[in-house]
Amino acid sequence: MEITLAVNGQAYSVVPEGRRLLAVLRDDLELLGTKLACGEGACGACAVLLDGRPVNACLLLAEAAAGHEIVTIEGLSTSRARAVQEAFVAEDALQCGFCTPGQIVSATALLERTSRPTREEIHEAMAGNLCRCGAYPKIERAILRAAGAA
Repeated sequence: MEITLAVNGQAYSVVPEGRRLLAVLRDDLELLGTKLACGEGACGACAVLLDGRPVNACLLLAEAAAGHEIVTIEGLSTSRARAVQEAFVAEDALQCGFCTPGQIVSATALLERTSRPTREEIHEAMAGNLCRCGAYPKIERAILRAAGAA
């Protein structure tokens, strides 16, 4: 069964065959910024925005995303997203970089909802994103910088 997915402002016709959104994004649409890590929704490397809310693409069936607006790391183009990306660079919050796309997606969603988050709000919003390098203090500083509170 063919479905249409709205990804980064474009419509794509795909045949998901019961696959997860992550597989369709990477394999069919060649959007490789969204990473496969745990495959169990525990690490956040696969975070994408679904109608502006971060979700784990490794858990979501592609069919369930039909009719919703999907934004991947490649599609983040708001001034808020650019500020987050620049802050991650300025604060050296990248480390190995593997978790960075999911971190940036989640941080952008947080700042779109809460322009001046507290440290507690940052910790809560980013709890689903793991960084194996342990760059959490740098990630927090980057989010605060992007919010203009650093």
